[in-house]
Amino acid sequence: MLKKETKLMLKSALAEDIAGGDITSRLVIKGSPRIKAVVLAKENGVFCGVDILKEAFPATKKDVTLTLFKQDGDPLIRGEGVAQLFGSAKKILAYERVVLNFISMLSGVSTLTNQFVKKIQNTKVEIKDTRKTTPLFRNLQKYAVRVGGASNHRMRLDDAVLIKDNHLRVGGYLVDGQIDKEKFKPIIKLLRQKTSLPLEVEVETFSEFQAVAEFYPDIIMLDNFSLANLKKVVSFRNKYYPRIKLEASGGVNLTTILKIAKSGVDYISVGAITHSAKAIDFSLEIL
Repeated sequence: MLKKETKLMLKSALAEDIAGGDITSRLVIKGSPRIKAVVLAKENGVFCGVDILKEAFPATKKDVTLTLFKQDGDPLIRGEGVAQLFGSAKKILAYERVVLNFISMLSGVSTLTNQFVKKIQNTKVEIKDTRKTTPLFRNLQKYAVRVGGASNHRMRLDDAVLIKDNHLRVGGYLVDGQIDKEKFKPIIKLLRQKTSLPLEVEVETFSEFQAVAEFYPDIIMLDNFSLANLKKVVSFRNKYYPRIKLEASGGVNLTTILKIAKSGVDYISVGAITHSAKAIDFSLEIL
């Protein structure tokens, strides 16, 4: 993970939760007892969150000692220990919820991502995420996507040029619902002159695909295409524009992804792996 960002996110989350201090532990727990505790997975999945644990309980501090039983990408088995903590009871209890929240969210993303990846493991198709991430958590969630076995699409708007349907409408490149090639040609030329970033164009119909393909973008995104139309586009691409990569997107789920992959596209973007991932449940048990 990005160490600096992990540190900042964890610091902010702890400040949000602890605020003026853990009043319950301060009043209920006498002295400075030391305890042993284990972080347990309460369901199966794919673990992600090593850097969160290391940042919360760094090896340079002696108040709590961290022993890791799992690394990012390792399978989770219900009831199995992920890490063990030994040290200050008050610190462990104060940090417990925030740390578990982070690893629950990240492991949820890596677990769902891995389920999609396994569905198409015998194909050559690459699963990509989207920008449908929790605000301010993008880099962490996209790291979890990589842990789950998929790859990242754009991290930010300045990573690539992606011309979507709204760009076409606002820019005036759609006439009577169709791409005006004479108007579109100069903008493609301008983009090629101004940037060397990857160029991708989103289309919604086969006729739009045909129009855009003439300008050889690096990738054409096929938004909400039926399976029949995906196969039609792939056949057309293979015959006339073999250099262009094809990305299927829109409404992809675990039931449909294998059929989409078998259509012959190169990439499938799945927003669900970040915006709809169910958190994996963990608990902290005192030994």
